[in-house]
Parts: sequence; C-alpha cells; structure tokens
Amino acid sequence: MSSDGMKRGKSQNILDLGYTDVREHLKKNDTIIVSMGSIEKHGAHCPLGTDSFTAMGVIEEAARLTDTLYTPLIPVGYSPHHMGRQGEGTGTLTFSGDTYRRVVYDLAKSLIYHGYNKLLFVTHHGSNSKIIDDVLRKIRYETGCFVGWFKTPTERNYRFIADILEGTPEETPGWHAGELETSTAWAYNPESVAMELAKEDRTHAPKWMTKEFTKHDGSGFVTFRGDECMWVPMEHHEYSDTATIGNPLRASKEKGEKILKRGGELLAALIEEIKKFDIKVPEEKRAFNNRA
Repeated sequence: MSSDGMKRGKSQNILDLGYTDVREHLKKNDTIIVSMGSIEKHGAHCPLGTDSFTAMGVIEEAARLTDTLYTPLIPVGYSPHHMGRQGEGTGTLTFSGDTYRRVVYDLAKSLIYHGYNKLLFVTHHGSNSKIIDDVLRKIRYETGCFVGWFKTPTERNYRFIADILEGTPEETPGWHAGELETSTAWAYNPESVAMELAKEDRTHAPKWMTKEFTKHDGSGFVTFRGDECMWVPMEHHEYSDTATIGNPLRASKEKGEKILKRGGELLAALIEEIKKFDIKVPEEKRAFNNRA
C-alpha cells in the first residue's frame, strides 16, 4: 500500500510508481540505479535491443534483491560505429557524445535534486562507457554525491560468469552477439532471437590496414607486431563482417537465465556496499537549473 492509499504492486521501476511512493522509499534508501541501454545492430539472429535486454535483466534482479529503485531504461546509447553503411545497421539509433553526456548529466541532477545521494548508472553496452568520465566527474565535483558506472559482465570482463560459458578464448564468448549476448537476449525476451540465422564469426583488422596489423576481438585496439598498442576509431563493419563476434551456436536460454541471475547478484552485492557510504549532498548543491 503506497502512502497515498493506492495499490501499485512491488515494482522497483519508478515508471510504475507515484511520486509519493518514490518519496517514501527514498527515506530508507538514498541509492538509485540509472538504467542505460542501447539499440544497435547485432548479428542477424539477435535483436537491436540485445544490450538493453541484458542490462535490464541484471538490473531487475539486483533491484529486487536489494529493494532499490531504478529509472526506466534510456534505450539509446553511444553507437555511431554501429550505424554502418546504409542498409547494414538499419534500426540502429545513436546519440552524439555531447548529447549522451548531457543526458547523463541531466538525469543525475534530476535525481540529486529530489534527494538521492548515491547514483549507480548501469549499462551493458561497452561504448556507453567510453565517453562519460568527464561528465561523471562534473556531477561529483558539483554536488559531492556518489556516482558510479557499472558495466554488466561481458567482453573482457566476464570472470564472474566464466563457468557458465563454454566457448574457448579464441571464440571470444563474451563478445558481440556471441555465446553470452545471444543467451541473455534469449532469456530476457525469447521471441527476439532467431537462432536459424545465427552464424559463428570472428573479427579481422580493417582491410585498408597492412598485413602488419591483426585484430582478435571487438575492442577499439588493433595489434601491431604482436602488441595491442593502438586504439583506432573504427566502424564496426570494418572489422566485423556480420556484426557477430563469437559463436552464438553455443548459446542457450538456460545459460542466459544463469548469466542474468549471476550478474544481478553481483550488482546487488555492490549496491549493498554503496548503501553503506556516508555521503550526503549539501542542500545548497541540489539545485536543478536546466528547466529551459
């Protein structure tokens, strides 16, 4: 029963709640999850929302375990490299870096204004993490709040779920539309995955580079004479022919369910520690001036 007498269920998504519900919850928990997604091309078998589905599967589990509220998903992220040539990245949406940072800033300032002291942004899309250090610092320096950025397990950071995956390092099991992401999309939205279209694929150095360069995964780094020493702002189609990096044929709905549960448990453990931080934004620093 909410404080205004209305029954709203047990959702932790503020989209489902009244302002009085959020206000009352804030009195006992001043930490909130800010849900950041992406809509971008994956392999032909995976939905454009693969990263968003994965993030929300983890967020929803963690929110339930910790009784922490979360914001509705911002579905658009920073994905200019997935736009592709016309007809290749169809359906991909992207913010510019400047727009994305402004969205992060305005969301944070809105939540701080209403009384939150600890903000944890959560994303699955790796490129969302590339461009936000300066805006996170700006938020902290201006307000004194705690602000963190959590990336769900994937790519080079999947040790916590490695025992669930079967692919060898050469199969890059945690990468784009491969074993991990195909499994999580399958678990979160079973009808969104078309396994009959799934094909195993690998990355390669862009064809316009010389034979001295190689590439073994989907990061922005290329390898030169055995050393992964240079970051290059490449387009995704320049090093991934099918927008699949890995072996989706190893995926399963059951693996996805385990990954989302394990990821949620990791995020929940992190949130419980963040709750203990003795951080409070001074009232004079809670102003929200961007009303134009």
